[in-house]
Amino acid sequence: MIVTKSWLNEWIDLSGISTQEIAKTFNSIGLEVDRIHEYRVPEKIVFGKVLECEKHPDADKLNVCQVDLGSSVRQIVCGASNVREGLTVVVAIVGATMPNGMAIKPVKLRGVESDGMICSASEIGLPDLGKGILELDESMGKIELGEEVCENPLFNDDLIEIELTANRGDCLSIRGVARDLSAAFDRSIKEYTPKDNDEQRGIGRILSLVHEKDLNVNLSYKALDLDSLEVPLLIKLRLAQIEESRESDVETMLLYVTHSTGVILRAYKHEFFCAENEKMAKVILSEDENGYACIKGKETASIVGIVQNEESKPLSAEGTILLEASYIPPDVISKKMAESKIESGPFFYRTSRGSEPELDSSLSYCIDLIEKYSNVSTYGGKIELTNSYNEKTVIVTKQEIDALIGANIDKMVVAKILKNLGFDTSKSSTDNFVVTVPQFRHDIVNKQDIVEEIVRMVGIDNIPSKPFVLTEANRLEDNYFAYKKHSVFRHRAAASGFFESIHFVFDEKKVLQKFGFETTKEELELLNPIVQTLDTLRPTLLTGLLKAASNNVKNGYASVRLFEIGSVFSPSREESYNMAFLFSGAKENESLANGGKPQNIDFAYFVQKISDIIGSVTLQEHKTKHTLSHEFQTAQILLEGNVVGELFRVHPNVEKEYDLGTTFMCELEFAKLPFGLKKAQKTSKYQASFRDLSVIMPKTMSYEKVKEVIEKNATKELIRFYPVDKYSDESLGEKMSLSLRFVLQSTEKTLEEDDITTAMSAILSALESELGIGLR
Repeated sequence: MIVTKSWLNEWIDLSGISTQEIAKTFNSIGLEVDRIHEYRVPEKIVFGKVLECEKHPDADKLNVCQVDLGSSVRQIVCGASNVREGLTVVVAIVGATMPNGMAIKPVKLRGVESDGMICSASEIGLPDLGKGILELDESMGKIELGEEVCENPLFNDDLIEIELTANRGDCLSIRGVARDLSAAFDRSIKEYTPKDNDEQRGIGRILSLVHEKDLNVNLSYKALDLDSLEVPLLIKLRLAQIEESRESDVETMLLYVTHSTGVILRAYKHEFFCAENEKMAKVILSEDENGYACIKGKETASIVGIVQNEESKPLSAEGTILLEASYIPPDVISKKMAESKIESGPFFYRTSRGSEPELDSSLSYCIDLIEKYSNVSTYGGKIELTNSYNEKTVIVTKQEIDALIGANIDKMVVAKILKNLGFDTSKSSTDNFVVTVPQFRHDIVNKQDIVEEIVRMVGIDNIPSKPFVLTEANRLEDNYFAYKKHSVFRHRAAASGFFESIHFVFDEKKVLQKFGFETTKEELELLNPIVQTLDTLRPTLLTGLLKAASNNVKNGYASVRLFEIGSVFSPSREESYNMAFLFSGAKENESLANGGKPQNIDFAYFVQKISDIIGSVTLQEHKTKHTLSHEFQTAQILLEGNVVGELFRVHPNVEKEYDLGTTFMCELEFAKLPFGLKKAQKTSKYQASFRDLSVIMPKTMSYEKVKEVIEKNATKELIRFYPVDKYSDESLGEKMSLSLRFVLQSTEKTLEEDDITTAMSAILSALESELGIGLR
């Protein structure tokens, strides 16, 4: 639904309220704003009047015009076919900059001086209104020659497009949207007052209405003798802004009124309903073979709310015309269309969602507009058919409203909101709201709907929040948490730069056995593999990642980072879940920072990548059971003291076989990866102290032994320790220097030097007594 601020202003006073505030209000009351567009005419574009218009002496398609700009008369050469003497126009004077960037300067066109430009709508940033320049009329308000167009609010309007849910057919009109704003801003809606017409002839002289049975349809007819109808500029402009148009002037006027009021209007030729040589038209409301309510004359003129026969439409703005306003309940027409689908017209969207049922005011509004812009004689009275409407009444107490909302809403506020939205609460009592639902709100059926309307207007942000009270048992089961864990680790891997690779759970038995993996027992093997290269259940994810990496390298990728989470199978076909990683080639892409020569992946970098995904890891010496790994670059991965997998560099022979550069891989038992709520741990508020120690130890001694002794003899002040450097030279022989950094901190006080010395001495003594190593 598209509205403009000036159009809304015709139905509700929006003075002092900005477009941004209106848009914010729309969003808060459930009418989601899709876009806002501002029409702004540039400065130095003014109103003018063509005093004289003569043909250009040297160009057939140009005219030389003398244009009154209020303070002066300028000569302007114009090529528009509709320019003529006496026309009020829009003129870009010298010095103006058009929306397309063109600057207006004095020029000579075929030897004739031109001091400005007479503009079309699109040239000043408005929607295209067809060929020719703008022809201004009284519909654009009071116009002063020489006044800048940017001062006129009808030219400088704001368009707002809102998204409506299917149940909000009451907002498919300017008046309907204004009604919601009326409740939101607490400003009354402007009701249309028909003009008094001194009509001499009654419509009964030329029209009668006959109906066969009750078809749940409301109809109202007016008749007029029309001559010289001209659609005013304001209507053309607004319909262009909402991207709507009709072929004839009569239908254009009806479209404008329908969009403005929400009532479905049609126009018919009077003679379409007249028998031969008869002046009396007979409109017949009947049911067609599909059960639709249809309007008939010589033949079917229209199906109510759905489509109109082109032959019944007035082709010109002259002659006797019948205007019809109709209403049919949306549930009736939607159900019928579902049962027996037929071709529909442009108004079916409105009728199927709920058009406005107030026919008389809309019909009078349309007649008054046509009378204003044409020579017309209107017939007195109207012919109408009104179907009885069973009012819907919803009773809700103040206590129920407060309980459903969760807040105490003032009773006067509730009454005012409902009144502004069109609900009748006149029958309410002290404790109960007796709400009569208007016919245009077919979506309101119970007290919850009434409360929803109150919440919309009060604003969800204005309702104080309260703690949620859980009254239902947690229904989340193990499969949800398994899915959640899978999803979290996938996202972590992707965030660390790895790409997911997905493979069949089948693999090639020959390849697996070649690299030392145990495959499925012969008696449990696949009977009918899909292909010979996928003839067994995979016991590992590693071979699949190697093949995928090889394909990526062959496609020109210098750095390949892959991961997979999937099922693997033991020789007895017991299924488990593993997570595997592969990193091959360059650490990073070529860039200015690395001079276009990025370094290859190394052991430490790969370990850090894995740690970023699964958490802080501990490595220990390990030898794999398979032959994919490098003998001297292999480690077992521990998390919180538990072995969860292995990490290694791929053996150079395997790298060569798969055409890979330096490649590292890791495979983890997914079930052993910790996942769940993290518990907060107490931390000290006192400053931490750092001490570095360098010890001399045999090259053959593993770090695990050193670590074990330190952990066993550490005091409570030792928070953590880790190696930072190692060094060896000829003078050390078969020994090396290992530098360790210790972090000490107390939860009770700031450690003094004596405390730190005591802690470090205990560690040094233990290292010397148990391992025979000491300070360098």
